[in-house]
Amino acid sequence: MAGFPARGAADLPGFGQANNVVLLPDPASFRVLPWRPSTGWLRAQAWFADGRPVPFDSRRLLQRALQRLAARGYGLRCGLEVEFHIYRIVDDGAQTDPRCAAWPGEPPAVRMIHPGYQLLSEAWLDQADAALRIVRQTAQGLGLPLSSLEAEMGPSQVEAVFDVTDALTAADNMVLFRNAVRMALREAGYHATFMCRPPFAQIMSSGWHLHQSLVDLATGANAMCRAAPAPDCAPSDARSVLSDAGAHYLAGLLAHARGMAVFCTPTANGYGRFRPHALAPQSVQWGRDNRGAMLRVIGGCGDAATRIENRIGEPAANPYLYLAAQIEAGLDGLERGLMPPPATEDPYGSTATPLPTSLGEALDALDQDTALAERLGHDWVAYIRQIKGLEWQRYTAAEDREAFERREYFSRL
Repeated sequence: MAGFPARGAADLPGFGQANNVVLLPDPASFRVLPWRPSTGWLRAQAWFADGRPVPFDSRRLLQRALQRLAARGYGLRCGLEVEFHIYRIVDDGAQTDPRCAAWPGEPPAVRMIHPGYQLLSEAWLDQADAALRIVRQTAQGLGLPLSSLEAEMGPSQVEAVFDVTDALTAADNMVLFRNAVRMALREAGYHATFMCRPPFAQIMSSGWHLHQSLVDLATGANAMCRAAPAPDCAPSDARSVLSDAGAHYLAGLLAHARGMAVFCTPTANGYGRFRPHALAPQSVQWGRDNRGAMLRVIGGCGDAATRIENRIGEPAANPYLYLAAQIEAGLDGLERGLMPPPATEDPYGSTATPLPTSLGEALDALDQDTALAERLGHDWVAYIRQIKGLEWQRYTAAEDREAFERREYFSRL
């Protein structure tokens, strides 16, 4: 093998000659695939042959962020709320015909499993039951902490909710769930996609809402929970519901919201979700139990379940990067003692700073957030900037952008 051209891998130390890497599996992660009982699954991390860790390992980036958080006496617990779409395959000829082997290939022809537009209605559950049963059996068979599964509002859209775990386990669970569900449903003749906005008219966008709370490592208590409101604070003050640490963490998430958007919404397709009156965020703000705000603070004084729900993410996001960006942004707020502005009561009518409206704008925002880049590591940011910058170039250069999204995202995510 010729390897990369001279200097072609200068920014990828260790890969200059297309060198081998070693995947070291974790035996404790072993699972038998419920739909393939003769096949097992193991989580592994990458190392170079000389024993050095591969630097661009997103799981290792999250581990480093958690170590930095632990050095301040905190852990992070997360709950996952994941929306996605399931379709019945009508014809997968383009996927299996060798004459259509161009990569990425066209997705299969599909039809919906339910028509949608009745929020949490039992009317569509019978139509979606066969597919949802596969999802449930897969998640439970793999030992994932599935809490609920339901038909969502959009046509052919569903939602899975998972119980709270530590942050690293939550990220691992998301990787396993997403891959396993796609494989198990494919075996049964369905196409599952975690693409934010599938390429059909009148669909509903899918989000990945990340619930997070700080944990006091010394006591195990929720470090975001406040016993009583701070003196002389208004109901819109974060200290009326969050501890000082929680308010600082919240302020850090707000301060770096634009810069970390590319880690939470990493595809060109995902930015179509940020629109008014769609239960999706549009600007950088927080609210008390407000689903239109980017950050929804849930709970109250004395409530051990007090937490922050970040609603910016899309279900195709790399979970390790998503969580690592949250931690580094929140840590910056903790270390600098930042305080958030008052809560919003009108998330779609305010004049708050808007979220990026495209992947290109999100990459520009990351370039401008030098503090976040310093925390995540300039090499990591340059790596993401290059990969996602090339994706944005291919998207903007595409003659048919819907065809690009169909092949790039709907086929593969």
